[in-house]
Amino acid sequence: MPSRARHLRPRSGRTRRARRRRSWTRLSDEDLLDLRLRDLVLRVEGTPVERELARLYRELTRRGLTFRPHAWIAQEWFSPDGVPGIAIPFYLLHPRLRRLERRFMGEVEGGNAEYLLRILRHEAGHAVDTAYRLRRRKGYRELFGSPSRRYPRHYRPRPGSKRFVQHLDDWYAQSHPAEDFAETFAEWLKPGAAWRRRYAGWPALKKLAWVARTMAELRGRRPAVQARRHIEPLRTVGRTLRAHYAAKVRHYGRPDADRVDAILKRVFARGRAGSRRMLASTFLRLNGPRLRRRVARRLGASEYVVREQLDPLVERSRALRLRVRGDRRRAARRAERLLVVLTRKSQKGPGPWLAL
Repeated sequence: MPSRARHLRPRSGRTRRARRRRSWTRLSDEDLLDLRLRDLVLRVEGTPVERELARLYRELTRRGLTFRPHAWIAQEWFSPDGVPGIAIPFYLLHPRLRRLERRFMGEVEGGNAEYLLRILRHEAGHAVDTAYRLRRRKGYRELFGSPSRRYPRHYRPRPGSKRFVQHLDDWYAQSHPAEDFAETFAEWLKPGAAWRRRYAGWPALKKLAWVARTMAELRGRRPAVQARRHIEPLRTVGRTLRAHYAAKVRHYGRPDADRVDAILKRVFARGRAGSRRMLASTFLRLNGPRLRRRVARRLGASEYVVREQLDPLVERSRALRLRVRGDRRRAARRAERLLVVLTRKSQKGPGPWLAL
């Protein structure tokens, strides 16, 4: 995403001491980007993260699991090998930082309660895997594959595959055996037993049944691994927010991102400050259900596959500050044509390469 990188060039002429005279929450974006990550004063307590963590713990309790993954603040989401805990990304702990994350990445992973809980369930799957050493089990390796397989920098999902559950976006279960297990665990953990109905007839149902049997076996048992360490906590990170986002944009920029942006700019118009035209992101969100139905019917695809093409368009339109151009009916037709092209492309074979 070259257009974003130009905003990340280092600034000169300001000392760190001068910047820290004011609270970092009141700094401009440019001054905030020059702040070191370890200088951010953040707490999980009193935030939506604390509330959703409590919900996660209640769900584990209802399933009979005594294990509670501990959490700490880091740069990104992860659950490290050997430590059954969850690293929480710093940007979720303050509205100011969420806005900065959206500016550079186009979205905030875990930016609302539902999305946040979905990710926490996934990361809890990794933590449970570590805590009870599940990857050593024969059934795990037969169903999910070898977790020691090297993580790829990018993966190419097959949107139509029924061998994997669909929990997080981008068919994330397909990226690696360990992610396949974590996604399957997350689907099983959801309240109720909807997974039996949703995945009826899918090969993925065997994985869910194995998880259900294994978790029933672990009820009331203490985990074998109880390490409470914090891996790469934010308080030890000396890089600036500017360096952090420069690296993140380089890594997560998709090969086809520039092409999609160019098409969106033809469908919609660049917005000006104070414009009364509807935001393209709002337009796509409001018309999303109708667009999904029409495109799915037209191509004989599932609405889920269409949604996987539509959601990134909403986020990129917001990041580019695009607005509806001219008549809204005509805009809807143009948006539908774009969605048909992208969905048809995803149906012809493996989807685009996605960054891990």
